[in-house]
Amino acid sequence: MSNGAGADGRSARASRKRASRRRQILDAARKVFAEKGYHDAHVSDVIAAAGIARGTFYLYFESKSAVFLELLEELLRELRESIIGVDTHEGAPPVEAQLVGTVRRLLAKVAANRAMTTIIVREAVGLDDEVERRTREFYDELHGYIRQSLVNGQAMGFVRQMNVDVAAFCVLGTIKQLMEQLAGRPEDSPLDLDVDRLTMEVLDFNLRGVIDQA
Repeated sequence: MSNGAGADGRSARASRKRASRRRQILDAARKVFAEKGYHDAHVSDVIAAAGIARGTFYLYFESKSAVFLELLEELLRELRESIIGVDTHEGAPPVEAQLVGTVRRLLAKVAANRAMTTIIVREAVGLDDEVERRTREFYDELHGYIRQSLVNGQAMGFVRQMNVDVAAFCVLGTIKQLMEQLAGRPEDSPLDLDVDRLTMEVLDFNLRGVIDQA
């Protein structure tokens, strides 16, 4: 019994150690990609930043692409968690308020993950087939969320009749462009001062346009 417990304890410690070392490599890689971009970063840079042997790196990742894909998946998972389906049940917050919450959460994640977001929006095209596939899937999900929000708005009578597919792509385009600007600007850029304000402005533009309705 005690031998089994001891073996389980050693296994748990070994597992935690592996997870810690993997995290160490991922954090070092994120810093390297932030400083150099994807194309100019090398495995040797990650190894130096992590303070590990080359063989240790390859115990966990087979290539620069592999470590980048894991970082990408982490960011996309966080971004997906920001997208909460629109609730149309009785007593639910107004759809517009729900949209505000989703866009605010999305932009806050972008602001907190500048380096990876910059690589996604500026370097993902042509970077790697798997990178392109995963980012395309994310944008498809975001488009689907926006489209369904518009459909729900039409059903509730506050969104006019339109081609919701085209409209959803237009809204997505403004969000993607804002993501790029937010991620790519210096830390002290005035654009970054107020995510709440940015959220309201992007939604105000997409929901009400630029024509004064007064």
